[in-house]
Amino acid sequence: MTAATMDWVLIVDDEAMIRENLKAYLEDEGLQVAAFEAVTPALDWLQESGICRVCIMDMRLPDMDGNTAIRILHQRYPQMEFLIHTGSSSYSLPDDLRAMGLDDDCVYHKPLTDMEPLATEVRVRAGLGEDRL
Repeated sequence: MTAATMDWVLIVDDEAMIRENLKAYLEDEGLQVAAFEAVTPALDWLQESGICRVCIMDMRLPDMDGNTAIRILHQRYPQMEFLIHTGSSSYSLPDDLRAMGLDDDCVYHKPLTDMEPLATEVRVRAGLGEDRL
């Protein structure tokens, strides 16, 4: 993985306002962000562009559920880190995602009243620390 791919963050969320606000916030934090409304175009982008270090995944998407998407991405890109951004207050991580290293700290519930904790976690998982504030 090159230094150039380390800064990329992938967002997959079908809610345009949430997706674009999160993208703008992370770009303001100095990150390069690719944002998609569904998994299929995100997979196409990854195939064309290489890999990125961190993916923020919604759970309810038009082409497949977020858990399935994470399983596929993890299989293809085992170094990718995942954060879950869901509107479901009852969401619970499946055991196989826990076995991949995800835990309850990876889950963020919509609506976020403050994006900074998520942005900080993205920087940490991307290997950028908090020195880019």
